Amino acid sequence: MMQIRVLGSSGGIGNGARTTSLLVDQDVLIDAGTGVADLTLSAMADIDHVFLTHAHLDHVTCIPFLLDSVGGRRERPLVVHAQEPTLAVLRQHLFNDALWPDFTAIPSRDRPYLRYEPLSPGVTVTINGRNFRAIPVTHSIPAVGYLMDSGQASLAFSGDTTSTDAFWQELNACHNLAHVIIETSFQDIEEDLARASGHLCPRLLADDLRKLNHAVPIYITHLMPGEEESILAEIHARIPDRPLQAFRRDMVLTL
Repeated sequence: MMQIRVLGSSGGIGNGARTTSLLVDQDVLIDAGTGVADLTLSAMADIDHVFLTHAHLDHVTCIPFLLDSVGGRRERPLVVHAQEPTLAVLRQHLFNDALWPDFTAIPSRDRPYLRYEPLSPGVTVTINGRNFRAIPVTHSIPAVGYLMDSGQASLAFSGDTTSTDAFWQELNACHNLAHVIIETSFQDIEEDLARASGHLCPRLLADDLRKLNHAVPIYITHLMPGEEESILAEIHARIPDRPLQAFRRDMVLTL
């Protein structure tokens, strides 16, 4: 069994909104947005792996603070799994001893708080019987979604994406798909902005969902703060025949 708890699912901050992060059981994060900061120190110390969709700040922002807060409590490094271009951004622009200390060398190279693990699209990582498969998506920078399989059922998470084909092809090939989490960041009036920034709006989402062959619950994530209800209303108007709901903080899904 696998339990996924939503720590953050917003496209921004403010008014209780937290940016993207999912806690899988007690030891794995999918992205590390501002929702991680609501965990207790003990819960943070239990996290052994972080799978990143991409390098944008709203998805990685809590990794430095997590390491600073609980790195000394841990007996092994936190492993960050991501595409090499994502890891390159972390090395060059975040853990660079200028913006933040390089925790791959703290307290020493032999016993660091942080370790990078390259992960290519199409590759599956197995952790204690749970499979995490990186799936290509289409964003403004290199990005992946994830297909998480407990052995009994699977959940797909898009991360940030605009219109894509590879993501839906992977999902259609999944025999035990139970849930789909897909982003929609903007209203239809902002379609040009959605396309330029590598996101979806309700019209683009409706077009993409026609590529999905499975009739499973669909959750909408990465809604922009203050626009949530307008975006959802447009989604329901364009896609009245599918079970859709907002992916909200503290929601728990079990596989």
